[in-house]
Amino acid sequence: MISAIIKLIISAIVLLLVGVIVPGFSVAGFWGAIVASIVIIGLSYLATMLFGKDMSPYGRGFISFLLSAIVLYLSQFIVSSIDMNFLGALLASFVIGLVDAFIPTQFR
Repeated sequence: MISAIIKLIISAIVLLLVGVIVPGFSVAGFWGAIVASIVIIGLSYLATMLFGKDMSPYGRGFISFLLSAIVLYLSQFIVSSIDMNFLGALLASFVIGLVDAFIPTQFR
């Protein structure tokens, strides 16, 4: 349980940092980032259930990168504290992928 909370907090911090770095991507406050992280985790889980692990944002390849960007983009319609355009979602997906390479939020 504690590890899930730590992963959630790390995900929220990453979203806040991406909101500062990436043009066309913004998150309103820490609690907004927490809610957005929960929604993104849920949408990613649904994508994994529908398409399998190889097609999820945690898989590898260009299709997974695009799926991750789509999950980010769709999350703005569920969470009002996150706002982006599709280019912002693509850039955010790239930056989040880089951060995940150094600070993984999911153990492989």
